[in-house]
Amino acid sequence: MPRRVGVGNHGKCTAPRYCDRVAKNAGTIQRESGRLTDHVTLGVLSSVVHRDVIDDVIRETGKREERSRLLPAHVVVYYVLALNLFFGEAYEEVMRQLVNGLRFLGNWRDHWKVPSTSAISQARTRLGEAPLKLLFERIAVPMARPGTRGAWFHGLRMMAIDGLVLDLPDTPDNDEEFGRCGNEQTPGPFPQVRLVAVGECGTHAVVDAELAGVTTGEQTLAARLITRFAPGMLVLADRNFYSYQAWAQASATGTALLWRVSATLTLPVLEWLPDGSYRSALINPKIRGRRREALLAAATAGADLDPNQAIVVRVVEYTIEDRPGSGELFCLITTILDHEFAPAVELAAAYTQRWEIELSFDEIETHQTGHHRVLRSKTPELVKQEIWSLLLTHYAIRHVIKTPPTPPAPIPMTCPSSAATAPSAARSPTRRDFPPKRLTAALKETTDEITERPNPPRRHRTYPRVIKRYRAHSHRIKRTTDHGQLHNNPAKIHIFKVPCLT
Repeated sequence: MPRRVGVGNHGKCTAPRYCDRVAKNAGTIQRESGRLTDHVTLGVLSSVVHRDVIDDVIRETGKREERSRLLPAHVVVYYVLALNLFFGEAYEEVMRQLVNGLRFLGNWRDHWKVPSTSAISQARTRLGEAPLKLLFERIAVPMARPGTRGAWFHGLRMMAIDGLVLDLPDTPDNDEEFGRCGNEQTPGPFPQVRLVAVGECGTHAVVDAELAGVTTGEQTLAARLITRFAPGMLVLADRNFYSYQAWAQASATGTALLWRVSATLTLPVLEWLPDGSYRSALINPKIRGRRREALLAAATAGADLDPNQAIVVRVVEYTIEDRPGSGELFCLITTILDHEFAPAVELAAAYTQRWEIELSFDEIETHQTGHHRVLRSKTPELVKQEIWSLLLTHYAIRHVIKTPPTPPAPIPMTCPSSAATAPSAARSPTRRDFPPKRLTAALKETTDEITERPNPPRRHRTYPRVIKRYRAHSHRIKRTTDHGQLHNNPAKIHIFKVPCLT
């Protein structure tokens, strides 16, 4: 049997499929008694981030203002979301975009001026992180419907867990709170925050997340997310996330798991199955000697096992035969023990969907932030606030793409084009400045435009595992010879079988 080696991408196409064209729709602020009031909508986002939910989270987090302010808390929430729609614009310019709808409302504009950058920053500080975090928890739920392509595996909702690192402004507070990669001799250029998230494969919606400084490992953050897994899901994870404790914790939630594991993991064969997979047992690494042998014997006999000591799993080992790096052995473990319900070749094909969360991160890091890559906020509290609002904005955009008012059917994932996304809605004042009664018409106009130039069907493509900028403990830096390759057919999966079954 070939040696288990490094990570490959199964020939999965990693080209981004994202339309942030809807992201530049802003909204309107209404007037009552000549001052800013409670009637605020932020364009397309208001169809997902409802005002009543914002009021609830503000009240629950104790952020409701005690006196009338030029920038009440719920307006600041919408403003923080708008910061991620107009990522490259200055504070005051974003506020102008937000309130531009006042031209529909007569002379109210004469009684209100755009606050200064300092006033806006103070309003953000008063709001803090908590309302945006709670708002994300309330709103970001899986959105795939029955029949959504790439969202289901035999009735299980396909989810993936993975992490990314975001660069922050180089300030002493951010440096102390979040740290940098590298070491004292060669520190990273920016402070960084690590984010581990759970995303829905079929819609690219990020539905749960945890964040901390870059010195905090992905497994540490994943442990907080694992407790929130739910039955009815099939959670995919790369081999970096496996540990016995994490697997035991995740399987105890009742969710189905399909994780890649390291080449060094011992997986004894308890029983070969007709599809080429086999039953095995994970043994707590703290247990050794005769006790370990006794647990393996009990697992072979089908006895009940204490999950703190051993867990029975099913193992799928396979290679990709017609892609660069052929011969690399992939090893997956799963809680789905029934080989008839989920044959080995189907599980191997399903694992490739893990790359969809990488595309979600690409949408957030590259397209939504407009290649700026470094966040705005200069204090840790505002950094956290900005990240939750970034995730909220991404979720709202994915929701609009997935469930537009017209056409009746959801927009296919391969439809929206990312080639001309950001400028489109921003250049149209009719969509940026609509009052609430025109929300449906604005949504229709937006979704009609994002479907004008659809992408072609996703191509079969592979890329080398490289990075463009140095990061400690990461892959090698991209060379000029590193290019993607196109393929005519899907990757050919070869499942290993014992000789008597071949």
